Amino acid sequence: METTQTQINLNAKAIDYQKKMCNPIVFWFAMLAKLPSAIFWRLRVKTLSTEKCEVTIPYFWRSQNPFKSIYFAAMAGAAELSTGALCQLALAGRGKFSMLVVDFRAEYFKKANEKITFTCNQGLELFELIERMEVNGTGQLMMVSSGKSPSGEEVARFYVTWSFKRKS
Repeated sequence: METTQTQINLNAKAIDYQKKMCNPIVFWFAMLAKLPSAIFWRLRVKTLSTEKCEVTIPYFWRSQNPFKSIYFAAMAGAAELSTGALCQLALAGRGKFSMLVVDFRAEYFKKANEKITFTCNQGLELFELIERMEVNGTGQLMMVSSGKSPSGEEVARFYVTWSFKRKS
């Protein structure tokens, strides 16, 4: 059975999470408590839906390296957030789960010296996995986040493998 956008109905907790992540003020306070580097690098959640998550990172003095491009760790943080926010959305209101990054790889194609948008388009695949986890309680998914410049040129691609386990 193939999942489509119309078949995914977010529960109240997922809708609440979605609203909070897309509200810049609420996001800022949440990141202050949970992931302060996201504030330092000025990450922003541009889009969070059942299909995709887009996170932006600006090129400015706090995100740059000595070579006048965005520091690789700052880009990794933005990429991981684009996948992790989708995971949190899919898990919201479904009980307690642990989630852990078990593998992380990156490819760099071009110097990132302007605002970069990291996009993970695997929401539907992730929601299908979470549905299957209702039966077996564990799952794993390699998620891809592509970082593109405003002109649409891909500057980096990150592969983040998440492992999920239902807590008892």
